[in-house]
Amino acid sequence: MSKPGSAKGRPHTGTRRFISGVVEGFYGRPWTMEQRTELFKREQKWGLNTYLYAPKDDYKHRMYWRDLYSAEEAEQLIALISAAKQHDVEFVYAISPGLDITFSNPKEVAALKRKLGQVRQFGCRSFSLLFDDIETEMCAADKQAFSSFAHAQVAITNAVYQHLGDPETFLFCPTDYCAAFCTPNVSQSLYLHTVGEKLLPGIDILWTGPKVVSHKISVESIEEVSSVLRRAPVIWDNIHANDYDPQRLFLGPFKDRPTELISKLGGVLTNPNCEFHPNFVAIHTLATWCKATTDGGQRDVEMVSPSPDDEEQDPCYSPQKALTLALTDWLQEFMSTDQPGGPCRPAARFKKESSEEEPMQTDMGESSYVPGAGENPLYTAEPLTLDDLKLLSDLFYLPYEYGPTARTMLQELDWLKNHSWAATAETDKTAEWRSRAQQFDDMCKAVVQMFNRLSNAPNRRILYDLYNYICDIKSGVGLARAYVKTLGGQAQPSAQLLNDDPEPWGFRGGLSGELQRMLPCHGNRDLFRHPPMTAVYSIRLYCPEDKLEVQRIFKEMQSAGEGKVPLMMQPPLICDGLSAGEISPSPQCALVLEDEIGMCGYALALIDAKPAAAKIQRALGDSVFKDFPSLVTIQVLPRVTDPSPAKRMIGRLLSSIRSSGSRGMFCELRQSDRRMLDFYTKLGFFKPIQPAGLPPDIIAMGTSL
Repeated sequence: MSKPGSAKGRPHTGTRRFISGVVEGFYGRPWTMEQRTELFKREQKWGLNTYLYAPKDDYKHRMYWRDLYSAEEAEQLIALISAAKQHDVEFVYAISPGLDITFSNPKEVAALKRKLGQVRQFGCRSFSLLFDDIETEMCAADKQAFSSFAHAQVAITNAVYQHLGDPETFLFCPTDYCAAFCTPNVSQSLYLHTVGEKLLPGIDILWTGPKVVSHKISVESIEEVSSVLRRAPVIWDNIHANDYDPQRLFLGPFKDRPTELISKLGGVLTNPNCEFHPNFVAIHTLATWCKATTDGGQRDVEMVSPSPDDEEQDPCYSPQKALTLALTDWLQEFMSTDQPGGPCRPAARFKKESSEEEPMQTDMGESSYVPGAGENPLYTAEPLTLDDLKLLSDLFYLPYEYGPTARTMLQELDWLKNHSWAATAETDKTAEWRSRAQQFDDMCKAVVQMFNRLSNAPNRRILYDLYNYICDIKSGVGLARAYVKTLGGQAQPSAQLLNDDPEPWGFRGGLSGELQRMLPCHGNRDLFRHPPMTAVYSIRLYCPEDKLEVQRIFKEMQSAGEGKVPLMMQPPLICDGLSAGEISPSPQCALVLEDEIGMCGYALALIDAKPAAAKIQRALGDSVFKDFPSLVTIQVLPRVTDPSPAKRMIGRLLSSIRSSGSRGMFCELRQSDRRMLDFYTKLGFFKPIQPAGLPPDIIAMGTSL
């Protein structure tokens, strides 16, 4: 058996080139023959050299692996293999017999050899045996013949490899193809040790890294698995795969794989998005990464070391520079119209960039319509820009991270939501809130503009692969934009946001989403891990019919907050009369909070608190009423666990009182009522004040307007 690093075909040894390219190994609709041929052209242009044919939903690749190809199917495969050769791409045919093969049955081994022998007759010279995503329990016959599952797989793989004449490229995918699957770990895995020791040295082994979809692949992790496998693995990289989530697409760069790995791997194959055209970025940036060297060799593009503040520390490869190169080339693809599947309508009229340019000529029939005076002008589409594609990539970046713009949008929305009380309260944070709300709105506008430009791009084939995703993000951004406008008082609450029976397009996920939200791990990869809000709250003006409900809430909260001491034995508060209905609140200065059950809180105020204070003989100094002439009282039932509704309610109330000309307002609290003291303190508006004439067991808190 070979020693670590001694198997033939290792990179940079002169025995075989570094494997680099694409594996079509996802679950879902396979790519078309036309798309695969286009892929070969791109691989040749960008310097990649391998294509691994392994579509999970090709019946004769996996489910019916024993069946030979028909004459029509054979013709297609022959043409595909020939197209790969024409573009210097190594065509690797993979087969997955692991669902139902009996390893110990000679007829099964013969069927596998017969099938691969047929493909060899098509001109294929490179092969792969895949045993991924299968049950690990052997049947009774195999248990008698083999001491372990690994021994069974190795025996049949070695036999097929030798039957095919020891092909230069032969890839084996183990069942434990990532560190997360190894028991108890990589270095102590009996399965991997058996594979490494018994598999013939000319056979390369596929590996996805620490996980199925690996966030990062370190040099140390590759050195560890290489020692166990006794050869450098070939990475099957799922960083851009999206077959596990139909709502996600990945348009970020190949990253978090240091270029030091190149000398320690047999190769890298990316298993990208199911949709063919959006994979431009994934494959282009992989090609840039593969050209990077750590020994000072020549590269097509110089990757200058990023700044010390940048997370990217690889001196030979910058993901952001690679992304910009890919998007620049992709923009040209978007603008191309000489392709099958182009628009069946006249090409969109693009706005002229300068007076010297001629407008795009289109076949408009007998004559073009020219609008008359006072009529609507013709629609003109704006051309797609590189900034649009950068935004698109940011919105659909990578499995473990959002792009910079997407992160900023989430952070700004989170801040605007948590500080919504400042939207209309005219506090020291109000100007900041409005400024950030405008910036958020501008980012939302950019998403809509990007959507419109993409929708009018000449290359319809790319658009159709992207459309479901960009339509979905446009809808989500639109809801967020409307929500922020509502918080800022610029619009009435949207029915999409404050309705417990929304339109189906107003929510996402269906049954799958509901099931996930019931599980404890849901959301633990979200950027913001707040508990999901399930209640819908609305704020409206108080009306006389609400008096009884306000009194009920007041009594309920008094009994909960005062303990065993009866209310009649507590010192009176000026605001008690407001809550008890003995004093009417000032016009436009009373609000109620409602959820799906009913009223759950209120905020009542008096513009002039002097008469109410006199009524209970509260002798406060004139200086108090000069600085804080208004009085407020707030109560929210315990079932309202989210602090945002109370903050929004008090923010609106403060705005109303300020518009009346008041300079400030105050509230009174009993010193023994710790719950209300904590409540007012956490609202963030009020600070303790010490007016003259206040009884010793009463605390006053105020805010300037």
